[in-house]
Amino acid sequence: MATPEKVRFGFFGAGSIALFRHGLELSQNPAAEIVLVYDPIKSRAEYLVKHFGGKVAASEEEILKSKEIDAVIVAAYNNEHARLTIAAFEAGKHVLCEKPMAISLEEGSAMVAAGKKAGKKLMIGHNQCLMAPHLKAKQLLQEGIIGDVLTFRTSFCHGGPERWSQDKGPHTWFFKKEKAYVGSMGDLGIHKTYLLPWLLGTDIAEVGAFMDVLHKKDDKGKPITVDDNAMCILRMANGVIGQLTSSWTFYGGEDNSTIITGTKGYMVLGANPDYQVEVFLDNGEVIRYKVGAMATNTVQVKSGIPDLFVDCILDDFEPPFDGIKGYKALAAVVACMESSEAGKIVKVQNELVPVKAAGVAKKSSPVKKSSPAKSSTAKKAKKA
Repeated sequence: MATPEKVRFGFFGAGSIALFRHGLELSQNPAAEIVLVYDPIKSRAEYLVKHFGGKVAASEEEILKSKEIDAVIVAAYNNEHARLTIAAFEAGKHVLCEKPMAISLEEGSAMVAAGKKAGKKLMIGHNQCLMAPHLKAKQLLQEGIIGDVLTFRTSFCHGGPERWSQDKGPHTWFFKKEKAYVGSMGDLGIHKTYLLPWLLGTDIAEVGAFMDVLHKKDDKGKPITVDDNAMCILRMANGVIGQLTSSWTFYGGEDNSTIITGTKGYMVLGANPDYQVEVFLDNGEVIRYKVGAMATNTVQVKSGIPDLFVDCILDDFEPPFDGIKGYKALAAVVACMESSEAGKIVKVQNELVPVKAAGVAKKSSPVKKSSPAKSSTAKKAKKA
């Protein structure tokens, strides 16, 4: 059980996301301790332990059975998230799971149900809400600076995960449907299907999407089995409409920007490196805010996610980025996949789907995940 001063962690996976976000940030938090790290590629676990503490675990079971561990980081292949999360809950541990939380709505529902049954906390690593420009934008929207929101245009694009993950090259697991489930839309687009409801205060209600493989090839020279581009139209529950683009073929840079229009003007987020939030009003006034950059693959900033999770445990409050919100973000991605395949508008299943008695499948592949690095300093967690 966590002490009033410290939360003790086990890691499932020691890829880039575990190394440069969770490992780094938890190691800098005096209210956290890394105890055990498991990765089937032992050298990765050894590297994380060498830099951020803890010991290398011989198996997943060693982490699950350890009475010294209060919470786990699930940073495995996407198709392992649900299995490991549910196993951790059954072992009496809290879970911080990377996105996308699962590879089906049934799995997502099962994860939420397992956490509720165990009385443990489930948080999903949707870090974009904690990026400084988005925090400022939410404040300004709540203050009504651009009036009532009407439309938006948002994108998250870069040159592809084979360029920055530890699993570099065209053989990367990100390109394999059996492990990743979904491509650019699940890697990048899901950040926006989480961010938009948080910013606008309303769920995504229905979608229309084109998702395809336009350029990426696997290590055999064949088109990858997940999307490398997605172009989506979203309608929010309150009637606001907008566009969402995700891409792994944005060569030469990165784009993590959003434009929100309202009845009094519009707001631009993440487009100007000097002024990360810009407001252009109908009366001709222009207001620019220097609030701090968003993380990129080359310029890292603090994610804040591990620290927030530690606070949630020690101060015993529900994570603001919980399993239900993670499920809704996944549901929007699933709806986009269905829309692209069927060629029609699809409603988003925002309600949890029934969980079959059979539950989540047993282990099907090794634990490993490589994701964009996010590094930063840490803050102290409050005492319980």
